[in-house]
Amino acid sequence: MVQKAKILLVDDRPENLLALEAILSALDQTLVRASSGEEALKALLTDDFAVILLDVQMPGMDGFETAAHIKRRERTRDIPIIFLTAINHGPHHTFRGYAAGAVDYISKPFDPWVLRAKVSVFVDLYMKNCQLREQAALLRLQLEQGEQGGGGRESAGVLAELSARLAAVEEQAEALTKQLDESADAAAVATAAHLERKLTGLRRALDALEPGADHSGPSLPPQA
Repeated sequence: MVQKAKILLVDDRPENLLALEAILSALDQTLVRASSGEEALKALLTDDFAVILLDVQMPGMDGFETAAHIKRRERTRDIPIIFLTAINHGPHHTFRGYAAGAVDYISKPFDPWVLRAKVSVFVDLYMKNCQLREQAALLRLQLEQGEQGGGGRESAGVLAELSARLAAVEEQAEALTKQLDESADAAAVATAAHLERKLTGLRRALDALEPGADHSGPSLPPQA
C-alpha cells in the first residue's frame, strides 16, 4: 500500500480551511489543519509534509514569520511553501513572500483548479523522492552485504528487484519532468532536476554491482 503524502494547511479562519480541504480532497492525500503559525510549527516537529499552504494574514505569528521559522529548521527548510493572501499590496509585498522562502504567492480568491494543480506537482515530487530514498536504502544494504562476502543467487535476485523498482521510479520521474513546461514553478523544476541527478547516481551505483561490472570498490550512494 502506497503511503499518502501529508499537506499542511495553515489558516486562522475555519471557513478557509474548509475551502482548502474541499479543493484538495480530489488529490486523495492526507490534509492536516493548523489554525496558527505556532500550531503549524508544532505539527512540523513530528510529521513530514510534501507542501505547506500558508496564509499570510494571521493574528500573532503571521505567515512571513512562520515561514522564517520553517526555513531555519534543518528538518523543514526544504518543504515547499505556497503563500495564500486575501490582500495584495503590490510587488513589494509579493517580493517579501518570496524572500521568506515561498515557492509561490497566490492572492485570494484563487482558481481552485490552478491551486490543486500546483499542489499536485509538489506532492508528486515528494512521492518520487520517498521512493528514491527507499531504493537508496536497499542498495546501501546490498552494498554492505556484498562487502561482507554476500553473493550468489540471493544477491542477484535482490539486484534484479532493485533494478526493476528503480526503473519504475525513473519512468515516473521522466513523465513528471515532461509535465513541467516553461510555465511551471521554478522551484518545482529545480526539485525535479535534483531528483533526476539522484536517480542517475543511484543507477550508476546499481550498475556497478551487476554481474560483469567492475567490483573493485563501488561507493555507497549518497543519502537521499
